[in-house]
Amino acid sequence: MTGNGTPHPMKRILILGGTTEARQLAGKLAGHSDVTLSLAGRTENPVAQGVPVRTGGFGGAEGLATYLRDNRIDLLIDATHPYAARISANAARAAQLGGVPAIALRRPAWKRVPGDRWTSVDGPAQAVGLLGSTPRSVFLALGRQELAPFEAAPQHAYLVRSVDPVEPPLGVPNATYILARGPFSEADDRALLEARGIDAIVAKNSGGQATYGKIAAARTLGIEVFMIRRPPLPDMQSGPSVEEVLRLAGHAPDTEKRGV
Repeated sequence: MTGNGTPHPMKRILILGGTTEARQLAGKLAGHSDVTLSLAGRTENPVAQGVPVRTGGFGGAEGLATYLRDNRIDLLIDATHPYAARISANAARAAQLGGVPAIALRRPAWKRVPGDRWTSVDGPAQAVGLLGSTPRSVFLALGRQELAPFEAAPQHAYLVRSVDPVEPPLGVPNATYILARGPFSEADDRALLEARGIDAIVAKNSGGQATYGKIAAARTLGIEVFMIRRPPLPDMQSGPSVEEVLRLAGHAPDTEKRGV
C-alpha cells in the first residue's frame, strides 16, 4: 500500500519468450505484476501462454527501447532460447537505452559425460562438412531456419522433427519430416533413432530436460552427435532457473509468504 492507503501500482514486466521457462515465468508473475509476453512469431501455433502476448519484432534495440519507454516497462526479462543471440543483444542494448532494469534467464548447457560421442561445431555449415561424403542417416534436431546448409550434402538421408511444417522442404532426395512438440523422453527418442537407423545427430546445446532425450539415447546407442556451440551472449544480470530469476525480480515465493 502507498502512504495514503491506495494499492501500489503493479510492476510492468516485459518477458521476451519462446521457451518453456518464459511461459512458466509469466504464469508465476501474473497476479503480482502486469506481465506481457513477447514472442518472435516463428512458431505458427504456439502453446497458450496465459498472459497477454505480443507477437513480432520490435525493430532492433532502438525499437525495443522505444517500446519500453512508451509502455512504461519497469523490468525486462530475456527468457529467449540460448541461441537467440541477436535478440539477447538487442535486449541488453534496449535496456541501457531505455534506462530499464533487465534480467536474463540463462539455461545451463548440457555437459559431456562418459559415453558421449560429441564433435563440437560452430554451426550447421561446419557440421555438413564433417558428416563426410559417405551416405549417412542423419537426425537434424534444428530449427527450420537452420536446415538449408544440408542441401549441399544430398547424399545423406535426413530426418527432421519440427513443431511446424518445413516449407519449402529441403532440396534433397531423401528427407523425412515428423511434426511433434516436446518434451521428448529418452525411451521415445531411442525408439525413433533405432527405427530410422540414425547414425549421426546434428543438434544445438539447448540445455534443459525437454529435448535431452535424444542426447541420452545417442549415448546409449553410440551415435555421433555434432553439437553446435552456443553463441556469445551479452553480459547482464542473470539466473539459471525460473526460481532464481523470480528471486532476482523480487518475487521469490518465500519472500512473498513472509510479506517482506
